[in-house]
Amino acid sequence: MKAILMLEDGHSFNGEAFGQAGESIGEVIFNTAVVGYQEMLTDPANAGKILVMTYPLIGNYGCAPKFNESKKIWVSGLVIKEKSRIFSNWQAKSSLDDFVKSEKLLSIQGIDTRTLTVHLRNKGGALGIISTSEFEKKELLAKIEVFRKNKPKSWLPEISVSKPTRLGKVRGKRVAILDLGVTKSVIKQLESLGFSLTLFPYNTTAHEILKAKPKGLVISGGPEQDPGLKNIEENIRALVNKLPILAISAGFQVLASSLGAKVVKMKLGHRGVNYPIFAPTSYKGEITCQNHSYSVDAASLNKIKNIKITANNLNDRTVEEVESKKMKIIAIQYNPSSPGFNEVNSVFKRFGKIMEE
Repeated sequence: MKAILMLEDGHSFNGEAFGQAGESIGEVIFNTAVVGYQEMLTDPANAGKILVMTYPLIGNYGCAPKFNESKKIWVSGLVIKEKSRIFSNWQAKSSLDDFVKSEKLLSIQGIDTRTLTVHLRNKGGALGIISTSEFEKKELLAKIEVFRKNKPKSWLPEISVSKPTRLGKVRGKRVAILDLGVTKSVIKQLESLGFSLTLFPYNTTAHEILKAKPKGLVISGGPEQDPGLKNIEENIRALVNKLPILAISAGFQVLASSLGAKVVKMKLGHRGVNYPIFAPTSYKGEITCQNHSYSVDAASLNKIKNIKITANNLNDRTVEEVESKKMKIIAIQYNPSSPGFNEVNSVFKRFGKIMEE
């Protein structure tokens, strides 16, 4: 089935649709990772985005429910160069084609993703539309403009749990998770450390969280700059100095805003699995997985008492991590991915030590 991807600046790319027919509009983002397409599709942080995979062949190892990061696909569209005709993986349960069909995701292949990525890299992020029914440039651009003028949708009511939810049977230290779009990989790592986890809705008050008497709070990642995030800053501000806090990605941005720091839009953002970060006080570095279009302004962070920047991005020096021993805060912009099979990212272990103190 014929399909088109139109960007807001008038650049268009013709291809072939799979998944389902129709139209889908959203911010067009690209991710440079070679693997992880299923995790990206089901990551709530990508809600409403049109995801471009820069690796040319997608779907070669299939899909399996165990690799979903959440309950469903959240992106509004998928753009790839070529869909693999076969898949080979002992864990796979279905093909990428069957997976996106079951989730009714509008997808397009046959796109020169190299040219598209270079264009986005040079021009910055852009809105776009995928369509299988309309191909006139004027009409497609008009639909993008209507989308831009409409009030942004808040994804949080759909993404977050609707009520406090206890997870698993672990009986260790009680940890509260403010669910802005927590991923299964984060939950798995926290549970492997023996923590007893309870998910709280994104708009839970500070009083309700403290009433549960957790030993620490994790503010999860999720969709950046979601309209619903502004309303929870006051709740988060009331929790500072009350219990240890670990804030992840979008959670870091909300926490920083609640403390008075500025969150700024990046030209491209960081979306991939090979982003180097370094500690400014040493020569030690780390390769991280990242998925964000905004960053916390360093100058505004430096004005906040007792907050210290502990890691920067090696490529552009943006802030990747802050810490406050006095306020018992660790906040990271990167995704705390597991370094290996059944292993736990060091940031979770550091958070555990803060709770012990």
